Amino acid sequence: MQKIVTDITPTMSQAPAKKRVAAYARVSSGKDAMLHSLAAQIDYYSNFIRQNLEWNFVEVYADEALTGTKDNRAEFKRLLDDCRKGLIDMVITKSISRFARNTVLMLNTVRELKLLGVDVYFEEQNIHSVSGDGELMLTILASFAQEESLSCSENCKWRIRNNFKDGIPNNLRIYGYDFADKQLVVNPAEAEVVRMIYTDYLNGMGKNAIMRNLIALGVPTKNGGRWSEGAIYVILRNEKYTGNMLLQKTFSENHLTKAKRINKGKLPMYYTKGTHEAIIEQSVFDEVQTEIARRAQKFSTAPKTPSYSEFTGKIHCGICGANFRRKTTTYNVAWCCATFNKKGRAFCSSKQIPENILKKTAVGVLGLAEYDASVFKAKIEEIRVPENGILLFVFTDGREVLRTWENKPRSEGWTAEMRKEAQKRTLERKAQ
Repeated sequence: MQKIVTDITPTMSQAPAKKRVAAYARVSSGKDAMLHSLAAQIDYYSNFIRQNLEWNFVEVYADEALTGTKDNRAEFKRLLDDCRKGLIDMVITKSISRFARNTVLMLNTVRELKLLGVDVYFEEQNIHSVSGDGELMLTILASFAQEESLSCSENCKWRIRNNFKDGIPNNLRIYGYDFADKQLVVNPAEAEVVRMIYTDYLNGMGKNAIMRNLIALGVPTKNGGRWSEGAIYVILRNEKYTGNMLLQKTFSENHLTKAKRINKGKLPMYYTKGTHEAIIEQSVFDEVQTEIARRAQKFSTAPKTPSYSEFTGKIHCGICGANFRRKTTTYNVAWCCATFNKKGRAFCSSKQIPENILKKTAVGVLGLAEYDASVFKAKIEEIRVPENGILLFVFTDGREVLRTWENKPRSEGWTAEMRKEAQKRTLERKAQ
């Protein structure tokens, strides 16, 4: 009789992979109660996900945002990036309004995540985005959330505009003042800087020179950053330094984009006098506005020289990494590093290169009898400036040619006509 042996060893069934679950929470910023609510949500979702044995806890992504209508939330964007990387299988959020009040944004996001195989579970509405009727329900409910956002936005606008009528500003953050109890209060240290800016401008300094001076002195901005020409211009144009306020100079386009627009008559504006302590006398402020207009008129009537040429985008600074830009003066055209031109030698020590030297050097590098812009553009990929006095020409075929250059002192390069013109301009300035 033949013996029959059968292997009946039980096979180990592989446990199903755990679902990787994350959560998203959002509250409005700037309120202690809201921030406490955010901390509570983070704690709740962390425990809720960890208690489910079929889930692996990924992370709670939490935003302190002013609104859910705009897609400008850092943690929300990071959540989407991690979903695209395949790190998350399901996202839990409290409600549709916490996820997004913009219907289009919400639906586009949910659809993208659905294609990635990521389910979004809305706790309050008890809806899974991957379910058969999930999108229909989400569309209806998100529309209600968007209308709620519109109603809230209109109520806020009504309150702010009524305050404007009574001369009460919305929350203000302006250099030179602190904002407390709906009132601008002079910040003594910042006020001195404001006065210095006005004085320097009337003494002939430009916005860029004033900016460089403040950076050199180590003076921080209101937010602790570095100064820019734009910040200087805003201070020179702001009537609030005279103790008066022009309210509703800008407005929000709509409750979805929140884009700021300059009020050119679409909404009423209100000018309120004596609302707070002045830093700048009205006469000084008026004098600065006249000087701004005078300088603008001077530059608008000056002959226009193109700021670009075949060298545009091809010359790169080896000291700071910025591109060189074309700079036109009364006497010549030169190329200088954008960092040096904008911020000064403290940020980049590169020297400007006269355009005639660039062309003369290019003639030798290309083996031409005279300079030809079309040949330069066709054959030269870029010009690197590793250090002052050195030009590295990189050809389109990869070849590199190194050249040195030296600029004559300005006094040696001046012609009799140039000297005569300089004297004329000096006399004109003294006569003003």
